[in-house]
Amino acid sequence: MTSDNVIVRPATRDDLPTIGRLGALLVETHHGFDEKRFIAPTSQTESGYGSFLGTQLAQPNVVVLVAVQESQVIGYSYSGVEGRDWMSLRGPAGIVYDIIVDPASRRHGVGALLLDATVAKLKLLGAPQVVLSTAEHNPAAQRLFAKGGFRRTMIEMTRDLDD
Repeated sequence: MTSDNVIVRPATRDDLPTIGRLGALLVETHHGFDEKRFIAPTSQTESGYGSFLGTQLAQPNVVVLVAVQESQVIGYSYSGVEGRDWMSLRGPAGIVYDIIVDPASRRHGVGALLLDATVAKLKLLGAPQVVLSTAEHNPAAQRLFAKGGFRRTMIEMTRDLDD
């Protein structure tokens, strides 16, 4: 498989079940990285994630894209343009909230296609920069983002108070 026959397009309501499955995988993966920091998946995660992203499809400053190969959704990204954020000490920016590719389709350039298309859409919406967060224990994502021109700017630290 190569990314040559993959298209990236705006998500539709028909894509939501697959997006929900991939979103649940995102939750499961992050919880596996650090179960105290990230929420645990439940039997409702898949439908809840898909339902939530369905509410975002028509939002004017939100971008939900899917990567499609042979009419199958194999990845998605969810991002938006936000204004000044005093808590984050940043001005207006595009924020990549989610980006995930189905494990069977990874390492073929699909993530890079999704990332590039997401950045392009955020730029069209007027974002002067794009920021994102990535899990400490996800070096593959960190490599993807670095290759896509992102640089490290923040390090999140967590202290559990129930210890």
